[in-house]
Amino acid sequence: MLYTGIDLHKRFSHLTTVDEKGMIVKQEKINNEPVHILNYFKSMKDDHKAVVESTLGWYWITDLLHANGLDIVLANPRLLKAISYAKVKTDQLDSTTLAQLLRTDYIPEAHQLNPDLRAKRDLLRSRLTLVQRKTRAINNVHGLLDKFNLTDPNDLKGLYQFQFQQYDQQVSFLHAQVKELEKTIYPLIIHNDDVQRLLCLPGIGKISAFTIYLEVGDFARFPTEKQFFSYCRVVPGASNSGGKCKHNRKASKAGNKYLKIVFNDAAVSAYTHYPVVRDFYNRKCRKKNKHLARNLVAKELARIAYHIITKNCDYDYTFKGKELTRKKFWRWARSTSPGMRLVAV
Repeated sequence: MLYTGIDLHKRFSHLTTVDEKGMIVKQEKINNEPVHILNYFKSMKDDHKAVVESTLGWYWITDLLHANGLDIVLANPRLLKAISYAKVKTDQLDSTTLAQLLRTDYIPEAHQLNPDLRAKRDLLRSRLTLVQRKTRAINNVHGLLDKFNLTDPNDLKGLYQFQFQQYDQQVSFLHAQVKELEKTIYPLIIHNDDVQRLLCLPGIGKISAFTIYLEVGDFARFPTEKQFFSYCRVVPGASNSGGKCKHNRKASKAGNKYLKIVFNDAAVSAYTHYPVVRDFYNRKCRKKNKHLARNLVAKELARIAYHIITKNCDYDYTFKGKELTRKKFWRWARSTSPGMRLVAV
C-alpha cells in the first residue's frame, strides 16, 4: 500500500508518496491538470490511498480521483494544524507530513458531502451572501438618512439623492436574485422526507429546513446528540485545566457557522410565535442573560431535529415535554406546489 499527501494550490500541487515503512517513493510538483495528476498515480502500480486538505479547490481533485477508483481522504485543516505544527513550513514538507499522517492513520477526517447535494448546498450558501449584501445596502440607506436627520429619502438633495438611488437599485436587484434563487432550489429539495419532518418544528421555515438538511448531510455521522450540538455551535467550548472547569469566553469557530445561524434564527422565531417556547425562554432570561436563553432554545430545536431525523419519526409537537398550544397544520399537501404555504395556528 502506498500513501500520497497532496498539498493543493490554485495552479499546482505538491505530491509526496510514501510506502508502508514511511520511506519516500516519489515526490513531484505537478500542474493542476487532470491528465498530469492521473499520470502521477498510474506511474506506481501498488494500491494507493491519498489525502488532501479541505481547502478551496478540493472538489475537483476528490471527484477526479474517486472517478478513477482511487481512495482519497479529506483532512480537516483545523485539527490537522494541532497535530502537524512545524517551525519550517514548505509545500514539500506539508505533502510529506500529510502522507506520513495518512500512513499512521492520524488524519482527522472531514466530512465529504454527497456530490448530488453539494451544488444545492453551495447555492443555498450563496443565498445568505446575497441577503447579507442586501442588508448592507439597506443599512447604507439608513446611514445616509441619519446624516441629515431625515426619514424620507425624497428629501435628500443633489449627489446624496443619486447615492440613495444607487443603494435602492442594489436592494431591488438583490431582492429579485434572492427570490429567483429560492424558486430554483425549492422543487429540488421540498420533496425530501427529512425536510418535510423539519418543517413541522417551531421556528423552522423552508429555507431553514433546506439549510439543515444540506449542511448536515448524513445525520448518522453524529453518534450522539452532544456531538451534533457541537457541530451546530449551539453549545460553548470548554477550557478545563488543573481541576478547574469553565466555558470559553470567546465563541468557538469550530463547527458549522450556517447551522448556528439557522438554529439561532429559528429560536427567535419560535419564542416570538409559540407561547410554550416563549415561556421557557422567559424563565431562562430571569436566571441568565437573553443571549444564553436564546441559545438554550436553539439547542432544544437542534435536539428535536436530531432525534426526528435519526429515528425517522414525525415531530410530536412538544417542547421540553410540554405540548405546543400553537401548531402548524397543512391545508394542502406540503410537497405538491411551490405556491402553497404553511400556516401555523
